[in-house]
Amino acid sequence: MPSFDEVLKEAGEFGRFQKRVFFLLCQTGIIFSFLFASVVFLGQAPQNYWCRIPGAVELSERCGWTLEEERNFTVLPLHLGNGSSSGECERLDVVWDASISCASPLARYGNHSTGNLPLAACHDNWVYKQPHSSIVSEYNLVCSNAWMLDLSQAILNLGFLAGAFTLGYAADRYGRILIYLLSCLGAGICGIIVAFAPNFTVFLIFRFLQGVFGKGTWMTCYVIVTEIVGSDQRIVGIVIQIFFTLGIMILPGIAYLVPTWQGIQLAISLPNFLFLLYYWVVPESPRWLLTRKKGEKALKIMHNIAKHNGKYLSPHYSEITISNEEVSNPSFLDLVRTPRMRRNTLILMYAWFTSALTYQGLVMRLGIVGGNLYLAFFISGAVELPAALLILVTIDRIGRRLPFGISNIVAGIACLITALLPEDIPWLKMTVATLGRLSITMAFEIVYLVNTELYPTTLRNFGVSLCSSLCDLGGIIAPFLLFRLAAIWLELPLIIFSILAVVCGILVFLLPETKGISLPETVEDVEQLSSNFVKCGKKQKHQDTNSYI
Repeated sequence: MPSFDEVLKEAGEFGRFQKRVFFLLCQTGIIFSFLFASVVFLGQAPQNYWCRIPGAVELSERCGWTLEEERNFTVLPLHLGNGSSSGECERLDVVWDASISCASPLARYGNHSTGNLPLAACHDNWVYKQPHSSIVSEYNLVCSNAWMLDLSQAILNLGFLAGAFTLGYAADRYGRILIYLLSCLGAGICGIIVAFAPNFTVFLIFRFLQGVFGKGTWMTCYVIVTEIVGSDQRIVGIVIQIFFTLGIMILPGIAYLVPTWQGIQLAISLPNFLFLLYYWVVPESPRWLLTRKKGEKALKIMHNIAKHNGKYLSPHYSEITISNEEVSNPSFLDLVRTPRMRRNTLILMYAWFTSALTYQGLVMRLGIVGGNLYLAFFISGAVELPAALLILVTIDRIGRRLPFGISNIVAGIACLITALLPEDIPWLKMTVATLGRLSITMAFEIVYLVNTELYPTTLRNFGVSLCSSLCDLGGIIAPFLLFRLAAIWLELPLIIFSILAVVCGILVFLLPETKGISLPETVEDVEQLSSNFVKCGKKQKHQDTNSYI
């Protein structure tokens, strides 16, 4: 009897049905990228703020001052007396009461020059010209509280990490589409609560939860796409990354049109509810149904795929069986129990960590180079498009492993050269650093595809979730590593990125090539796949013999 992949080929590996599902699920990548990079616009530093002197509110009302007049009385004397102070993180250590003159509120301190007036650190009495423009002005994340903005992004990455474990496991146990829909619902609800959070603690709690559910939508849609197309069409997983990049390019447009952070948060969260409509158009993964002994449902979906693709399945396809391998709840031990599964898992975990750490480190280092924030962010996203195009051109011609390894090595070399180039040729440093960004983006996108192709169906979602959790760990560490090492030597982080990326590129060549290989159904398939490459040194067509229709 034919294998699942043979039946999928008869039903159409990438026909009209798969193209429709693929296009719909790709929209998830756009919305997830909004969440991933939203802190750049949610956390914009306020342009004009100062620390208010106690009693200034009452005095302003009595004197009829405008905010600008209050600022002049508050900040100008401080700036004249201490040129290094802008009045943002400290104030004059005075109190304005009913005895203060409206015309000259500092007259009673006439015995002191403005330079000798005592100063006090500001803690919670800031005034913002645009108080609701960002979470920084909303929750006073300035001066000594500035680290809390970094905490908000770390909390989001912790949510991604938690989502990778919990929802990855749930998708393998309860189904891809169910967890996808629940994740979309959760991300939408938590996003709304974040927008109206009454304090920073509530903001952090629900930003964490939005990260959990957001990661669930991204992982599960990726796995669904790769499981319903043929082995020769799994490159579509790379195209999903292009939609992620499109989201990065669209986000500054949203932020430009919406003046408040609450509006931006709602704009990037509400689309999650539209994905609930997919309940009627996106089926459960037939591969997953096979592993859960639900052959009749899988067969029904296969007939539906064939019908929409204008194909016809033979009527003798009447039952579905799975391999004799016992289907059980996945665990980490399943990923490291056998030698080649263990090797693949450890290398993939390191590749995820290195890609995320280097990618985010280079993004933060290049930053937004002056000028228009929105245009600069758009351009920085556009830099990633050539990476996906290069992958599409090369990956089905020369395979996965060679571009994967070379992109890491080139990224590492580019980081090293950038660190060693002198400062008096900034255009060259920027060019080489951009090459590093392009290369690590390629590596980051290829690891998604390779990770999916190196795990059996029973462990695929859990394996991708566990390995990609190292990506979230890298995202948490990246800003701290970058800024701490840069304080010692500005180029030191690039040296670390270089070493990590080159080592990763070398390790990648120990993985088996997966170009044109059927998705493995069991751990034994993975062991045989790896064995074929080790013994033969070249790709051999892996035939699936365990799961039948």
